Amino acid sequence: MLKIIDFHTHAFPDSLAKRAMEKLQDDDIVAYLDGRLDSLIKSMDEAGISKSVLCNIATRPKQFESILSWCKEIASDRIIPLPSVHPKDTEWQKKIDLVAQSGFKGIKLHPYYQEFVLDDNSLIDFYRYIDYKRLFIVMHTGFDIAFPYDRIADPIKVINVLNQVPTLKLITTHLGAWDDWEEVQKHIVGKKIYMEISFSLEVLDNNIAKDIITKHPDDYILFGTDSPWTDQKEAISRFMKLPLDKERKEKILFKNAERILIL
Repeated sequence: MLKIIDFHTHAFPDSLAKRAMEKLQDDDIVAYLDGRLDSLIKSMDEAGISKSVLCNIATRPKQFESILSWCKEIASDRIIPLPSVHPKDTEWQKKIDLVAQSGFKGIKLHPYYQEFVLDDNSLIDFYRYIDYKRLFIVMHTGFDIAFPYDRIADPIKVINVLNQVPTLKLITTHLGAWDDWEEVQKHIVGKKIYMEISFSLEVLDNNIAKDIITKHPDDYILFGTDSPWTDQKEAISRFMKLPLDKERKEKILFKNAERILIL
């Protein structure tokens, strides 16, 4: 049986999960889980997933401390939490230091929820410092189903950032950019830019998904589900049905993640 590392999941503290999930769902956005950590672990067990990277989003600077504390509390052999630093936090350097000092491997950023444009010039020093501290970023890229389709996180902006901070380990989500896959094919495919595949196979034509994956360097693709917004077991099934060779599948499912996470 293949090992599987899910590089993109979410959960909330039990005291916040119900309220958070009610706020995040509507008639068009329905979750598969209730947002609790034990529900995620149960889903992992049922799907055969050995480890999950759990992404947190600080929608306001003052949320940093509580998120960092929860990340420390839940970190385990199976759950690898990512804290979040708000790019507009006036003490972002201190917060990034705390993330690194606490032993975490990276941080999660989301331009829509944190209200920033990915390649804003004012953020370049922020990215450079994250790179200096040897942290990676899981960055929401592409559009977001819950927001207007504003171009604040598209592939060109990814390229603009990496041109200025070329050693930054920036992991683009949703197969490069959610619902902007023509631009992914133009600007990201074939370059040494990390992408994870969450919440893409569910909405993207299989031939296009296969084309993107097979034309991209196989050391730069990661498996992800975006649980609780997709069913982890079903996401694995969709991926396994793609006509990819065994070596490529192994790299995507766990080998690339192990290298990034230094497992």
